Amino acid sequence: MKIGVLAVQGDFAAHGRVLEQLGVPWCEVRHPEQLSEISGLILPGGESTTMLKFLFEEGFLEPLRDFARRGGAFFGTCAGAILLAREVTNPHQPSLGFLDISVQRNAYGRQINSFVDRVLSPAFGPPPLEMVYIRAPIITRVGPGVEVLAEHGGHPVLVQQGRCLAATFHPELTEDRRVHERFLQLVESASAR
Repeated sequence: MKIGVLAVQGDFAAHGRVLEQLGVPWCEVRHPEQLSEISGLILPGGESTTMLKFLFEEGFLEPLRDFARRGGAFFGTCAGAILLAREVTNPHQPSLGFLDISVQRNAYGRQINSFVDRVLSPAFGPPPLEMVYIRAPIITRVGPGVEVLAEHGGHPVLVQQGRCLAATFHPELTEDRRVHERFLQLVESASAR
Protein backbone atom coordinates (compact mmCIF):
# COMPACT_ATOMS: atom_id res chain seq x y z
CA MET A 1 0.00 0.00 0.00
CA LYS A 2 1.27 3.45 -0.95
CA ILE A 3 -0.59 6.70 -0.29
CA GLY A 4 -0.32 9.83 -2.39
CA VAL A 5 -0.81 13.34 -1.04
CA LEU A 6 -1.78 16.02 -3.56
CA ALA A 7 1.11 18.47 -3.22
CA VAL A 8 -0.20 21.69 -4.74
CA GLN A 9 -0.49 23.86 -1.65
CA GLY A 10 -1.60 23.66 1.95
CA ASP A 11 0.18 21.58 4.57
CA PHE A 12 0.49 18.38 2.54
CA ALA A 13 3.74 17.61 4.40
CA ALA A 14 1.77 17.32 7.67
CA HIS A 15 -0.22 14.42 6.17
CA GLY A 16 3.08 12.90 5.10
CA ARG A 17 4.43 13.08 8.65
CA VAL A 18 1.31 11.30 9.97
CA LEU A 19 1.71 8.55 7.36
CA GLU A 20 5.39 8.17 8.29
CA GLN A 21 4.45 7.84 11.97
CA LEU A 22 1.98 5.12 10.98
CA GLY A 23 4.69 3.33 8.96
CA VAL A 24 2.94 3.82 5.59
CA PRO A 25 4.86 4.62 2.38
CA TRP A 26 3.69 7.85 0.73
CA CYS A 27 4.59 10.26 -2.03
CA GLU A 28 3.81 13.83 -3.06
CA VAL A 29 1.49 13.80 -6.09
CA ARG A 30 2.05 16.57 -8.66
CA HIS A 31 1.47 14.72 -11.95
CA PRO A 32 -1.55 12.63 -13.10
CA GLU A 33 0.59 9.61 -14.03
CA GLN A 34 1.55 9.22 -10.35
CA LEU A 35 -2.01 8.05 -9.61
CA SER A 36 -1.10 4.64 -11.08
CA GLU A 37 1.48 4.17 -8.30
CA ILE A 38 -0.86 4.65 -5.32
CA SER A 39 -3.87 3.01 -3.64
CA GLY A 40 -5.19 6.07 -1.82
CA LEU A 41 -5.05 9.83 -2.37
CA ILE A 42 -5.22 12.54 0.30
CA LEU A 43 -6.54 15.93 -0.82
CA PRO A 44 -5.24 18.32 1.88
CA GLY A 45 -6.39 21.69 3.09
CA GLY A 46 -5.51 24.86 1.24
CA GLU A 47 -7.49 26.99 -1.18
CA SER A 48 -10.00 24.84 -3.06
CA THR A 49 -10.27 27.20 -6.07
CA THR A 50 -6.48 27.17 -6.54
CA MET A 51 -6.35 23.39 -6.19
CA LEU A 52 -9.24 22.93 -8.60
CA LYS A 53 -7.56 25.21 -11.17
CA PHE A 54 -4.38 23.13 -10.85
CA LEU A 55 -6.31 19.87 -11.37
CA PHE A 56 -7.97 21.28 -14.50
CA GLU A 57 -4.79 22.77 -15.98
CA GLU A 58 -2.60 19.74 -15.29
CA GLY A 59 -5.07 17.27 -16.79
CA PHE A 60 -5.97 15.47 -13.56
CA LEU A 61 -9.74 15.20 -14.00
CA GLU A 62 -10.03 12.08 -16.16
CA PRO A 63 -7.10 10.32 -14.40
CA LEU A 64 -8.84 10.98 -11.06
CA ARG A 65 -12.06 9.46 -12.42
CA ASP A 66 -10.05 6.44 -13.63
CA PHE A 67 -8.40 6.19 -10.20
CA ALA A 68 -11.86 6.16 -8.58
CA ARG A 69 -13.16 3.54 -11.07
CA ARG A 70 -10.29 1.18 -10.38
CA GLY A 71 -10.97 1.28 -6.63
CA GLY A 72 -8.74 4.12 -5.44
CA ALA A 73 -9.67 5.65 -2.09
CA PHE A 74 -9.88 9.37 -1.29
CA PHE A 75 -9.46 11.38 1.91
CA GLY A 76 -10.20 15.11 1.79
CA THR A 77 -9.54 17.51 4.66
CA CYS A 78 -11.03 21.03 4.69
CA ALA A 79 -10.42 22.23 1.09
CA GLY A 80 -10.00 18.58 0.11
CA ALA A 81 -13.51 17.89 1.40
CA ILE A 82 -14.75 20.75 -0.79
CA LEU A 83 -13.07 19.16 -3.83
CA LEU A 84 -14.75 15.79 -3.14
CA ALA A 85 -18.24 17.28 -2.64
CA ARG A 86 -21.03 17.04 -5.18
CA GLU A 87 -22.23 20.61 -4.53
CA VAL A 88 -20.24 23.66 -3.39
CA THR A 89 -21.70 27.05 -2.38
CA ASN A 90 -20.48 30.42 -1.07
CA PRO A 91 -19.75 30.92 -3.90
CA HIS A 92 -20.82 28.09 -6.20
CA GLN A 93 -17.88 26.31 -7.84
CA PRO A 94 -17.32 23.05 -9.69
CA SER A 95 -15.88 20.06 -7.83
CA LEU A 96 -15.00 16.41 -8.39
CA GLY A 97 -18.39 15.23 -7.09
CA PHE A 98 -17.17 11.87 -5.74
CA LEU A 99 -19.00 12.33 -2.41
CA ASP A 100 -22.76 13.01 -2.16
CA ILE A 101 -22.54 16.04 0.12
CA SER A 102 -23.13 19.78 -0.19
CA VAL A 103 -20.62 22.13 1.43
CA GLN A 104 -20.58 25.83 2.16
CA ARG A 105 -17.07 27.30 1.82
CA ASN A 106 -15.50 29.40 4.63
CA ALA A 107 -18.63 28.92 6.72
CA TYR A 108 -16.88 29.48 10.05
CA GLY A 109 -15.46 32.85 8.96
CA ARG A 110 -11.98 34.18 8.32
CA GLN A 111 -8.60 32.88 9.48
CA ILE A 112 -8.97 34.85 12.72
CA ASN A 113 -12.03 32.72 13.56
CA SER A 114 -10.00 29.50 13.52
CA PHE A 115 -10.41 27.29 16.60
CA VAL A 116 -9.71 23.89 18.14
CA ASP A 117 -12.33 21.72 19.82
CA ARG A 118 -12.73 18.16 21.07
CA VAL A 119 -15.79 16.10 20.13
CA LEU A 120 -16.76 12.59 21.17
CA SER A 121 -17.56 10.48 18.10
CA PRO A 122 -19.53 7.23 18.45
CA ALA A 123 -17.64 5.91 15.42
CA PHE A 124 -14.30 6.24 17.24
CA GLY A 125 -15.25 6.01 20.92
CA PRO A 126 -13.34 7.75 23.69
CA PRO A 127 -11.27 9.83 23.92
CA PRO A 128 -12.86 12.72 21.98
CA LEU A 129 -11.40 13.59 18.58
CA GLU A 130 -9.34 16.78 18.53
CA MET A 131 -10.51 18.99 15.66
CA VAL A 132 -8.63 21.98 14.24
CA TYR A 133 -10.81 24.32 12.14
CA ILE A 134 -9.13 26.86 9.83
CA ARG A 135 -11.49 28.77 7.48
CA ALA A 136 -13.44 25.53 7.45
CA PRO A 137 -16.42 24.61 5.31
CA ILE A 138 -19.71 23.34 6.72
CA ILE A 139 -21.43 20.26 5.33
CA THR A 140 -25.01 21.42 4.75
CA ARG A 141 -26.41 18.22 3.20
CA VAL A 142 -25.51 14.53 3.16
CA GLY A 143 -26.90 12.10 0.62
CA PRO A 144 -28.60 8.82 1.59
CA GLY A 145 -25.44 6.73 1.14
CA VAL A 146 -23.24 8.96 3.31
CA GLU A 147 -22.32 7.86 6.84
CA VAL A 148 -21.82 10.67 9.38
CA LEU A 149 -18.90 9.71 11.63
CA ALA A 150 -18.69 12.91 13.69
CA GLU A 151 -20.65 16.11 14.21
CA HIS A 152 -19.83 19.53 15.63
CA GLY A 153 -22.44 22.14 16.46
CA GLY A 154 -25.17 20.10 14.78
CA HIS A 155 -23.28 19.79 11.47
CA PRO A 156 -21.54 16.70 10.06
CA VAL A 157 -17.76 17.26 10.13
CA LEU A 158 -16.47 13.77 9.27
CA VAL A 159 -18.28 11.68 6.66
CA GLN A 160 -17.69 8.56 4.59
CA GLN A 161 -19.28 7.19 1.46
CA GLY A 162 -17.80 4.10 -0.14
CA ARG A 163 -14.09 4.74 -0.64
CA CYS A 164 -14.33 8.48 0.15
CA LEU A 165 -13.64 9.98 3.57
CA ALA A 166 -13.93 13.73 4.20
CA ALA A 167 -13.27 15.95 7.22
CA THR A 168 -14.02 19.66 7.44
CA PHE A 169 -11.27 19.92 10.09
CA HIS A 170 -7.52 19.16 10.04
CA PRO A 171 -6.71 15.84 11.79
CA GLU A 172 -3.16 16.07 10.43
CA LEU A 173 -2.49 19.02 12.79
CA THR A 174 -3.20 16.97 15.94
CA GLU A 175 -1.53 14.02 17.67
CA ASP A 176 -4.67 11.90 17.19
CA ARG A 177 -4.08 9.40 14.36
CA ARG A 178 -7.49 7.66 14.37
CA VAL A 179 -8.95 9.48 11.36
CA HIS A 180 -5.91 8.64 9.21
CA GLU A 181 -6.05 5.06 10.49
CA ARG A 182 -9.67 4.84 9.35
CA PHE A 183 -8.63 6.05 5.90
CA LEU A 184 -5.89 3.41 5.75
CA GLN A 185 -8.44 0.72 6.66
CA LEU A 186 -10.62 2.01 3.83
CA VAL A 187 -7.66 1.77 1.43
CA GLU A 188 -6.89 -1.78 2.58
CA SER A 189 -10.49 -2.92 2.14
CA ALA A 190 -10.64 -1.33 -1.32
CA SER A 191 -7.35 -3.02 -2.30
CA ALA A 192 -8.63 -6.40 -1.05
CA ARG A 193 -11.57 -6.12 -3.44
